[in-house]
Amino acid sequence: MKNILIVIVVLCAFGLILFLLFSEKNVDDKEVKNIKENMSKAEFNFDTKTVTLNSGYEMPIIGLGTWTQNDEETANSVYYALEYGYRLIDTAQYYGNEYGVGEGLRRAIDDGIVTREEVFITTKIMPSSYNNAYNSIDESLERLGVDYIDLLLIHQPGSNDEEVYKAMEQGVYDGKVKSIGISNYYTKEEIDEVLSYATIVPAVIQNENHIYYQNADLKEYVSKYGIIIESWYPFGGRGHTSENFNNEVIRDIATKYNKTSAQIILRWQLQAGYIVIPGSSNPDHILENYSIFDFSLNEEDMKNIADINKNQRYENW
Repeated sequence: MKNILIVIVVLCAFGLILFLLFSEKNVDDKEVKNIKENMSKAEFNFDTKTVTLNSGYEMPIIGLGTWTQNDEETANSVYYALEYGYRLIDTAQYYGNEYGVGEGLRRAIDDGIVTREEVFITTKIMPSSYNNAYNSIDESLERLGVDYIDLLLIHQPGSNDEEVYKAMEQGVYDGKVKSIGISNYYTKEEIDEVLSYATIVPAVIQNENHIYYQNADLKEYVSKYGIIIESWYPFGGRGHTSENFNNEVIRDIATKYNKTSAQIILRWQLQAGYIVIPGSSNPDHILENYSIFDFSLNEEDMKNIADINKNQRYENW
C-alpha cells in the first residue's frame, strides 16, 4: 500500500511539472527558447493566397496598405480591395483612418462581398500610446468596429517595448487579438531583444523592403522562429516608385511577361517569401496590384532581381 501511495505521489508531481512547463503563461525562459527554435519555416500557398503564421492563423500574403489616406479615401479603398479579392487590410492608430477601414469593411459585409471572418485586419499601436498600450487596443477595436484584431504590431521601437509587448500578449490572452508582431525592427540584435522577453513569439515583422533594400539576411534569421517579413513600401514609397518601376531589370522582365513593373515587383516579393501591402486609393491600381497570380517568375528572374539589392533604405523609421 505504501509503495502504491509513493507511485501516486510521484505521478502527480510529474504531472504538475509538465503542467507548469507547458502552461502558456508560466513557461520558463529555457522552454520559450526551445519552442522558438523548433518552429518550422512557413511556406506561402499560392492557391489560397495565404501563409500559416506561427500563431496558427492563416494570413493573406497580399493586402492593401492605407498609409496617408483619410477616412473617406480609406473606406472606398478598402471596399474596392475587398470587392477585387483582397482579404488583408493594413492600418495603424497613427494613420488616423481606422474608422475608414471599419466603414469600408461594413459596406463590403452589408453588400455580401465578405464576412468579418474572411478579412484579416492589421493595426499598430501608436508610439504616443505606448504608455497606455492595453487600453489603446480597446480604442482600436471601437474605431474599427470589430470584436478582434487579426494582427497587432508595435509600430516602431521605443523606450518601453517590453511593456507594450506584454500588453499585446495580454490582448491575445483576453481574446481581443489573434496574432502579434513588431514593425520597423531591422537587426538581429533588435529581434533577439524582443525574443528575450516574449512569451508569444512575434508572428510578423513589418519593415521597409523593396528591390533596393531586401534585407534577406534578417528574413533568413527570423524564419527559424516561423516569423514572416511583411513589406511596407514594396515599391520604395512616395518619391521613389519611379526609380523602382524604371529599373532596367524590372522593365525587361515586365516586357517578357507582358506585365507592369508593379506586378513584377510584387510577384517577386511573394515568391521570395515577403507578404506585401501596396497602398493605393486608385481602384485601377488596386486591381492591378492584385492581378499577379496568373504567372510566376523563373529562377533566373528571381536571381536577377535579387542582384538589384543595394541595402539602400529610403526611410529611417
